[in-house]
Amino acid sequence: MPDNESSPRWHRRADERPRELLDAALAVFVERGFAAARLEEVAKRAGVSKGTVYLYFTGKEDLLKALVRSAIVPELENVEALAKDHDGSRRELLIKIVSAMWRAIAMSPLSGIPKLMLSEAGNFPELARFFLEEVIQRHWALMRRVMEEGMASGEFRRLPSDLAVRIFIAPMMMAVFWKHSFMPLEETPMDFDRYFAVALEMSLAGLCAKTETPTGKQP
Repeated sequence: MPDNESSPRWHRRADERPRELLDAALAVFVERGFAAARLEEVAKRAGVSKGTVYLYFTGKEDLLKALVRSAIVPELENVEALAKDHDGSRRELLIKIVSAMWRAIAMSPLSGIPKLMLSEAGNFPELARFFLEEVIQRHWALMRRVMEEGMASGEFRRLPSDLAVRIFIAPMMMAVFWKHSFMPLEETPMDFDRYFAVALEMSLAGLCAKTETPTGKQP
């Protein structure tokens, strides 16, 4: 006997529906690209009719914005809270921030969203601006503040912080791009854990005021 609208199960399903639609949208957007994706495909992936999608979202753009705000923005809030509670060195904090974003975004299914924005920015400038303001600039502002605090204390060398931030996160963006573009074509896929460790070591070596050689002596 089917559930009626007063049954607890029906209400539970209704509460879960937006999340199911967002999960379906992420899969379809990443597989098809934003321009080629159709709401019919999202609805089918979620097991609902196209009309059901419109009960919760006004269209593809609204779906993508909701996906960013529900999945990526909370991860930014987490690292902001982490930074607020940190009482160690700025180097340690920078490692925590970058490592957290690496695990939560770059190495999760959410990595499809930054890659999508990179590839679709020219066709959808309004969405690109939304992502720039709500995610990228917010992340950069946090990292820039940490870097400038480290520079002020002498822990980091004096560098243009606006450029240093971009360079520091460039390996993460490259990994996201590679993961969704060329990795499926490689005979031997890249070891992302090893890649991240090397990229982080090189970035920190360029940022820190003093670096040690393998012998432990100052260069």
